[in-house]
Amino acid sequence: MNDAAAMILEAWRAKRVLAPLGNAAPRTEAEGYAVQRRVAEAQGAIPPAGFKIGATTRQMQEILGLGGPAAGFVPASSINADGLSVAYADFLNAGVECEVAVRLGRDMPARPTTREAAAEAVAEVFAAIEIVEKRYGDLGQLGTPTLIADQVFHASGVLGAPVTDWRALDLGAARGELRVDGQVRGSGHGRDLLGHPLEALAWLAGSGAAREFGG
Repeated sequence: MNDAAAMILEAWRAKRVLAPLGNAAPRTEAEGYAVQRRVAEAQGAIPPAGFKIGATTRQMQEILGLGGPAAGFVPASSINADGLSVAYADFLNAGVECEVAVRLGRDMPARPTTREAAAEAVAEVFAAIEIVEKRYGDLGQLGTPTLIADQVFHASGVLGAPVTDWRALDLGAARGELRVDGQVRGSGHGRDLLGHPLEALAWLAGSGAAREFGG
């Protein structure tokens, strides 16, 4: 596990594509999350500031060879306020995605739960953007457990203004758009996230990430 974490960190620091890890590669999703924790420890991100949830659509799960979503830890250094300006050259094969972010008002136990129970723990909701990096070549050769170990593409992110009266909103119907020079280049709805953003949060509570990172 330590060898895999060291190889991931070396590629991350050098801003180069992560090659398959060979005999050091984690073999299962559980091992992937264990390596991810070691990467977080090396980055001083324990406890993490939060988690990203990736592969929330069946199409993306099939592309990545996943049986469900996958989570990656988010260090505090990668959370930025609205108005952030960054250089494309600072990232490796960068992309951006519309997201829904939440801030918990209380802890959630690391165990399976329902959307309704997850909602009770949410204090604020944010419109957000995730900056992702394709730090990989052939995903089939890399392997899904290694993708999990490397935070599932996460690089950085931006949070909009917090919304405290979010229960008055229909998060499933909420629509996000990404525009470049005024032109819509991508869009999606909250229901794209496992049917509802809080279904994704409920999934996270029972995930390997929650178990490995202790809730």
